[in-house]
Amino acid sequence: MARDISLSDVPHLIGTEVGLSDWITVSQDMIDRFAEATDDHQFIHTDPERAKAETHFGGTIAHGFLSLSLLSAMNYNCLPRVREQTMGINYGFDKVRFATPVKSGARVRGRFTMADARFRGGGMLMVTYDVTVEIEAERKPALTATWLTIIQFDPKDRPEGV
Repeated sequence: MARDISLSDVPHLIGTEVGLSDWITVSQDMIDRFAEATDDHQFIHTDPERAKAETHFGGTIAHGFLSLSLLSAMNYNCLPRVREQTMGINYGFDKVRFATPVKSGARVRGRFTMADARFRGGGMLMVTYDVTVEIEAERKPALTATWLTIIQFDPKDRPEGV
């Protein structure tokens, strides 16, 4: 469950695990809808019978970008909410590695460590997370990433001395 924090709390969280999301089931319907949205209909994602017969996965797998896109839902589920925040912006990724395919029907969750946080001008705080998306009952993760986000806040709310 996400908790509320203040901007002044953020520097003390650097280097700590700040969130572990609930499990999300990656269903075939979710995979099919993602294929439709991205026009990526490769059979390993959308044809269960062919994927079972022609791949070593034993069935269909989620798109890597689908697994990555679930970080937004995982974020909202578990990361602390900064009370002074007016909005959040996805700034991008420094690194993404897809380690293990997510099979249709598998459950995944996100583990977030705050790697860095830097106040910038104009009421912005750039927060960097080291993220691991775990697959239930799998030894290796679906992916690891370094995710950069920006927390926008009213500059008058910036804590003294930071």
